[in-house]
Amino acid sequence: MVALPESGTLASFVLWAALALVLVNLASLAVAMLRIGRRRRSSAFPANAPVSVVRPLRGLEAFSEETLRASFRLDHPAYELIFCVADAADPILPMLERMRAEYPHIPSRLILGDERLGGNPKLNNCVRGWDAAAHDWVILADSNVMMPADYIQQMQAAWRPDTGLVCSTPIGDRPDGFFALVECAFLNTLQARWQYAGEALGLGFAQGKSMLWNKPFLETRGGIRALNAEIAEDAAATKLVRAAGCRVHLVAAPFRQPLGRRSLNEVWSRQVRWARLRRVTFPLFFAPEIGIAPLLPLTLAALAISSAEASALLAGAGALWYGAEYALAVRAGWPRSPLLVPAFLVRDALLPAVWVSAWGRTAIVWRGNPMDIRPREAAPLETGPTAAA
Repeated sequence: MVALPESGTLASFVLWAALALVLVNLASLAVAMLRIGRRRRSSAFPANAPVSVVRPLRGLEAFSEETLRASFRLDHPAYELIFCVADAADPILPMLERMRAEYPHIPSRLILGDERLGGNPKLNNCVRGWDAAAHDWVILADSNVMMPADYIQQMQAAWRPDTGLVCSTPIGDRPDGFFALVECAFLNTLQARWQYAGEALGLGFAQGKSMLWNKPFLETRGGIRALNAEIAEDAAATKLVRAAGCRVHLVAAPFRQPLGRRSLNEVWSRQVRWARLRRVTFPLFFAPEIGIAPLLPLTLAALAISSAEASALLAGAGALWYGAEYALAVRAGWPRSPLLVPAFLVRDALLPAVWVSAWGRTAIVWRGNPMDIRPREAAPLETGPTAAA
């Protein structure tokens, strides 16, 4: 029989608080297992409605050939592609022009030059593409999203009568090396899992990787330029949709982002950047993130209690937690290997430092662009176009 701390003591409170965190996270894993991959029968999206797909591009990436080509192979009866490139000397342009010539039957166009709304280079790059979109339904998709053939249909299937926006959280795929697997541990069983758990509670958050908009809906609320209200366009989108009395919904199966090799520094930089953006845009939701992984709270509880029996109980709870995370990766068909559990441990060792760093600084670097992430009233913005089409 396990001897637990006496009721009413500090050690008892610490133990039960730690076990409560375990239960909350197990519940979120269960919700994600039930939700991810489940296709709903009905959709409020108009059948066969034409769609404009706007993809901002910058530079050559490891999987540019595949992700770009996937844009031209979508199995949808009516869609156009709009590629936005800020710099006329960008090395992605020869590849893009070659593919446009390969697929002349797919309506596509290139827009050169961005419009400087503010410090978000991706949003700056998308504005003119949004304006040029010919259809009422517009998808904004990052360059590193691997689009399946039914990409548009999957986005459309998630549209409901109360939907203001459909999104997909990124899923790390094709990791090459241990630290790419650590990035999968961050993206997949941690961040994607909480995205789906939040949506199930009616707290869906936008994700900028893939966003399906009804253009008239957004235009009546300021258009794409309204997304400049926050440094992160997905945070602005979340607040705009909620203010309209609508919801953000997620696709049934999130789309994959091939990773290739990752260094520890690359993983750290990305996670710190995203954490700082979450801290600035949704501080009350960001604050509890310190407790969303088992290593820190269970270790602190074991040290506070100093009981072999309680420590064994906490170790068992941690094993159950990590086992459920691994089961989610298996259930969803995400990358997994014998090294995934060590990747969970490394991720959770990094999380407290990421969390602390997010509170400590107000600057990030995105693809070489320094960005001030202070609230808008504290950070003046640039305006005006930077190049001709």
